[in-house]
Amino acid sequence: MIEVVNVSKQYGSSQALGGLQFTIEEGSCFGLVGPNGAGKSTLMKILSGILQNFDGDIIVNGDSVVKDRMKVKQKIGYIPQDICLEENLTASENLTFFGSLYGLKGKNLKQRVDEVLEQIGLKDRAKDRVLTFSGGMKRRLNIGCAMLHKPTIVIMDEPTVGIDPQSRNSIFSIINQLKTEGSTIIYSSHYMEEVEQLCDSIGLIDKGVLVECGTMDELLHKYNKPSLFIAGDRLDQKMLSAHGHVEPKGNGFLLESETPLAALQGLIDEFHHHNVEPVRLELYHPKLEDIFFNLTGRQLRDT
Repeated sequence: MIEVVNVSKQYGSSQALGGLQFTIEEGSCFGLVGPNGAGKSTLMKILSGILQNFDGDIIVNGDSVVKDRMKVKQKIGYIPQDICLEENLTASENLTFFGSLYGLKGKNLKQRVDEVLEQIGLKDRAKDRVLTFSGGMKRRLNIGCAMLHKPTIVIMDEPTVGIDPQSRNSIFSIINQLKTEGSTIIYSSHYMEEVEQLCDSIGLIDKGVLVECGTMDELLHKYNKPSLFIAGDRLDQKMLSAHGHVEPKGNGFLLESETPLAALQGLIDEFHHHNVEPVRLELYHPKLEDIFFNLTGRQLRDT
């Protein structure tokens, strides 16, 4: 459905994107991940038609972002990271305003406003001014404003930043409902567990370059290393190292071994011998966060 074709973007002498090329399947949830300054927001703004000065093209169901920009924009609902609401207006008034920008009028506009208020869980707060809303309510309303024209593609840039667990769960439900209805979701987040839970496939961008792309299952399998996770008191890293390569992880250690079951049995025997009782001792399966650090490093990114 979406084909990114050699997309590049320069800001002066700085390269934000360098020849990105990949596809996104129709009706899927595609995770766009990467460190700060990787180029994720730039790519989403190009797709949504906000940024026009770039090289390459993006084809959406046969329509070009370069040549058919307005046709593509009509298919897209863009939810920016920054909340774009008028706080002195009510929830209903905000939705009505954005709906009119999409060309909705009269009964059709009112019906869509009512439907979206129900969908985002704010029907009982429709006449309340946004300045009285919590951060999570504002995030949900921000999403609702992009859904009024029933877009087939929904772009979400960090939609769960700084919200309560209930609002996060509500946003997840909205995403799953959109997928059920056949919409394509492009989801950007620094919360790797969210991306892993929601997305069918991902593209990982670093320094404007696509460093990995594929389905979640493909990537988790590709970067899988047979490992054990061990946590507890009185653990000695030197003792663990006799059974494989050991690295600290969280409140314990990750032990890589080509024969994890044999290493597990060896550790159990050794713990019995030294009267050590680990809190956790288990086979470890890689997570998206592990792949992220493996490909981008652990160094702080503040830009």
